[in-house]
This record gives sequence, C-alpha cells and structure tokens, in this order.
Amino acid sequence: CILIHPIWNAIGPRVPARITNISKDITVNEGSNVNLMCLAVGRPEANIVWKHHSPRGTHKFVTEGENLELTAITKEQSGTYECIASNDISSPDVRTVEVTINYPPFISKARSMGTSVGQKGVLQCEASAVPRADFEWYKEDRRQVFPLKTQGKQSMLIFFNVSEEDYGNYTCVATNIMGITNASIILYVQLEGCRSKSSSGSPLVSFLFNFWLCIRVCSLLAHQE
Repeated sequence: CILIHPIWNAIGPRVPARITNISKDITVNEGSNVNLMCLAVGRPEANIVWKHHSPRGTHKFVTEGENLELTAITKEQSGTYECIASNDISSPDVRTVEVTINYPPFISKARSMGTSVGQKGVLQCEASAVPRADFEWYKEDRRQVFPLKTQGKQSMLIFFNVSEEDYGNYTCVATNIMGITNASIILYVQLEGCRSKSSSGSPLVSFLFNFWLCIRVCSLLAHQE
C-alpha cells in the first residue's frame, strides 16, 4: 500500500501560489498610460486578481491576469493596487503597488465672509492637487502680505482688525508643477444690526442684502439733509 502525501498529486507536488515579481511603486502625470505587472508561480497554476484601494477608502475588483493596463489614467485611479495570487493550496499571496498621480490644482472651496470694521475677518480657499498646491493671495494686482495660514490643502487670509480699505474682491491663486488655478473671494461689509438675518443665507445673498441696505441707509440720510 502506497500513501500519497496531501501536497502531492498524480503529476507531482502541489505548490502554494507565490508572487515572484511585481511592478515597483510609480508616480505619473494624469492622462498617462500605466502598465502594472505581477508574476506568480504555483501548482496548480496560480490565479491572479487585481484590486484597487483608493485614497477615499473604497476598494473594488479591477481585472484578472498578470498585467494590468490603465489607459489615460485619472486622479480617481490613484491609490494602492493589490495583486492577489491563489490556487487554493494555502492562503493567497498578496503584494501591493502604490500609484501616485500628479494633477493640477482645482479649487474645491472658496469661502467669502462678511464682517464689520474693527472685527476679525478670514477668507478661506481650499485646493486639491498633487503635488500639494502653493497659495498666493491678490487684491487687484497687489499680492497680499496679511498673515497667511496654510493647513494641508487649505489657505486662509486673515484680517485681525478689518478697515474699510480691506473690503473688496480677492483672488486666491493655487499652483503646482502641473498647473495653476484661481478663484475670487469677497470680504464684504457685515452691518451689526443685520448680522442675524444675513448670516443665514449664502455669501452672495448676504453681500447683495448688505449692498441694498447700504443704499437704503444712504438714501434716507440724503433725504433728511
């Protein structure tokens, strides 16, 4: 009587799947083509599956096979690509490739603000970009030297004691090696008596309300004279 060890079959030993070679981490520009490779051995032959784990925490199946081709890659396709090799002999062998995608800045938040003379004012600008964006602020053609605070992808232009000359339209400029973008942000008058009403609406509604109110006040004063 001949006993056959569990890891042997009629054609030889059964070998667990093992990844022998995989692409290195890569950084590319948005729109490029990316080819990833994952080689594995095993008996029976290893089955290879690719999964994508995005920076947002989502993950999904991409394809099967040794090669993964990504055409005209977008920033949403950045993240970790997981190669899983298995043949049901033992636990799958798993290796990963990190794909970083450079893309130009786009401003995702531009927050205007209303405030009164003598009060604090803060204009906020947020831009997503890889590499991380650098920020500059302008009023008309003059670069602003007010205290700036940058935290990650957010920049804030801070006025500790707002004067009448500070009111107006400001431009937030975000740049990196991939490109440049900008957004207009308003520091507008916030009348003390109307704060509760105007603060409940959008910055544009508040600005128009204050503008209308100022015209009405000036008109009444002129009529009294």
